[in-house]
This record gives sequence, structure tokens and C-alpha cells, in this order.
Amino acid sequence: MNFRKILALMTVILLGIFILQAFLISPEKGEIALNNFGKADIENRTAQLYIDKSVNSPNEEVIYKESKDKESGSANIVTSIVANYRALDTLGEVTVLFLAATGLSAILYNKKHAKNNFVVKEGSFILKNGIKILFPLLILAGSYIIIYGHLSPGGSFQGGAVIATALLLKLLSSKEYELDENKLKAIEVTAGVSFVSIGLYGLYAEGSFLTNFLETGTIANLFSGGIVPILYITIGLKVAVELTNIINDLMKA
Repeated sequence: MNFRKILALMTVILLGIFILQAFLISPEKGEIALNNFGKADIENRTAQLYIDKSVNSPNEEVIYKESKDKESGSANIVTSIVANYRALDTLGEVTVLFLAATGLSAILYNKKHAKNNFVVKEGSFILKNGIKILFPLLILAGSYIIIYGHLSPGGSFQGGAVIATALLLKLLSSKEYELDENKLKAIEVTAGVSFVSIGLYGLYAEGSFLTNFLETGTIANLFSGGIVPILYITIGLKVAVELTNIINDLMKA
């Protein structure tokens, strides 16, 4: 086993220890505690607290654009769950997508370098000219969906899919158009490292991986939700790049 494999194994073990410790945090006092099997305090579960709107006790009425520190400051309930209570699970989902894209790229590696291309003809007149208008609009729409995911329906996965669709249409419009794979890899790596780094800083600052350590602000304001919108941006970039890589690999196969 060479040094790189040993380093990768040690990194995975260390990250695993950091992540697993999150399951040992008592929601009441923040102390390290592991309940005995069958003796968990059901009334103190996150789900019950979330339903009762008492995660940030005391339980007060949530008033649009006035209430502060309520459910991480996110106006979108789905976002509060996906990027706060289930942020660790969301990290797993992004990892699965990354592994799928990597596996497909490995399978199609030889075919991809055979200089084949799914687009055997130039795009139609409508596609070639329509994409000039649609491309910036789709990029803008995808970015909006990602950035405003904590305020309105949508979010990182949806916005990332819209951006990937824009790049798909661009690829279909011309067989000569090529993506800069190095830039895509740089964006993907930066987004992934940023997500994990935010989680690790939460572990350092608050004692729990991916805990929301920033001010949550006022519900429905753009700068609210603490780390939630930041996580959504990193996830959106990763989803967009990974879906684009899958599309690019299939079209070149």
C-alpha cells in the first residue's frame, strides 16, 4: 500500500470520527451523551421540537420578516430540514452523486478519448440561435433558485439541474463546443471542500459537525439562515458540475 492510499485511508477515518461524534450530542445541554438502547427521550427529539416550533426556546409565534432565530431563520421549511437538521444526510446525497459521476467517467474513459461525439450534426437553426438567448437566462434562473433556496421553493439540487440543462443545450447546439474540464473540476473541488470545511468549523466552534454557527437573522431576508444559504450555494455548484460531467461523458461516449 503506497503513501497516497495510506493518507486517503487516514483522512477517511478522521472525517468518520468527526462525523460520528455528531450523533453523541445531547440536544438539551450540548453535552456528549449516548442514550441506552430503548431509552431515548422521544419528547426531546428534533422532529417534535420542530413541529412545536420550540427548537429555539421559548416557543413564540413566528411573524413574517420580524421573528428572529426561528428554525435557523429559513422561510423555506424544506430547506431548514435539508440544510440544517439533515445537513449530514445531504452531504451523503451529494457524495453519492459524486461517486456516480466518477464511476460513469471511469467506465466511459476509453470511449471518451476515442474522439467520438453524440452530436453527429450541427444543431438546428432554432437551437443554435435560441440557446444564445436561453443560456444566460437559464444560468440566471438556476443561480436564483440556488441563492434564494432558503426563502422560496427550490434550492441547490433544483438550481444545479437548471444550470446543467443550460450546458446540455449548449453542447447539443454545436458539436464543436467543449467544456473546460479543468475549470469544472476546480469548481467541484472548491465547493466540496467548502461544504466539509463549514461542517468542521461548526465542530470546532460549537462542538457539532455542520452545526449552524452563524447568526440566523430575520426570517425571509436574503442574509438570513446562518450557514444554510452558504451550504446551498456549495451544494448547488457541486450538483451543477457533477450533472454536467455526467452529460459530457455520455455525449462523448
